[in-house]
Amino acid sequence: MPGSDRKTAPVAALDIGDQPFVQVEKVSKKFGSLMAVSGVSFGVHEGKICGLVGSDGAGKTTLLRMIATMIRPTAGNIFVGGLNVITQKAKVKEVIGYMPQRFGLYQDLTVAENLDFFMDIYGLSGAERTRRRDYYLGFSNLLPFLNRKAGDLSGGMKQKLGLACVLVHQPNLLILDEPTNGVDPVSRQEFWDILAEMKQKGMTILVSTAYLDEGEKCDQLILMHNAQLLTIATPHEIQANLPDLEEAMIRRIQAVDNALAEDNFGS
Repeated sequence: MPGSDRKTAPVAALDIGDQPFVQVEKVSKKFGSLMAVSGVSFGVHEGKICGLVGSDGAGKTTLLRMIATMIRPTAGNIFVGGLNVITQKAKVKEVIGYMPQRFGLYQDLTVAENLDFFMDIYGLSGAERTRRRDYYLGFSNLLPFLNRKAGDLSGGMKQKLGLACVLVHQPNLLILDEPTNGVDPVSRQEFWDILAEMKQKGMTILVSTAYLDEGEKCDQLILMHNAQLLTIATPHEIQANLPDLEEAMIRRIQAVDNALAEDNFGS
């Protein structure tokens, strides 16, 4: 891809002063009697990659879906670029790109047709439409596969196509729910190379991951367990003096579980 293309596609800045671009304030979500997210608060500044990690069922997906306006919080507030995700939902949708665990590619459509579908949704046309197609499929290494059906792509290529479809309207905030789950190591690295480039463009990224080597690539990590936020810090701060990030997280989660067990026994 020509070098000049790589200098395009900047993320438009939103004027929010010194406030975090994403603000989550005492947010909770209940499904019946199940508390999926409990009193979570944090902030993510513009142009940073924030990773969500933790145990299965910790509430990571629910939290991301609330930020992406997909579900409404039971309590608390969420702001994206100063916009309230509840009262200004339509405006928030204009500045975010959301890729769930199972992104809805059309398996019988080609790579080009899938991207065309999303560009139609966003009303892109003319030279700008062509430029964005070449840019996002170019650095995703998908231009040679324009006429291949999405159903015939490898797992890693499907995920990169899904990401290209989400990025085509150039969102300020990118929200990804375990985007590389089950993807081979080479494709995972290529996927994170794309995220690194988007960060350089000024994009803010929220991503949940089950791979702790990916967590190390984040500017900050949110560790969740049993619907609660245990820690928000840099990967280095979480690891502290322990051998690796995985052991640090396991110890923190076990400490919380042990304290809870002691409280229950004492009662």
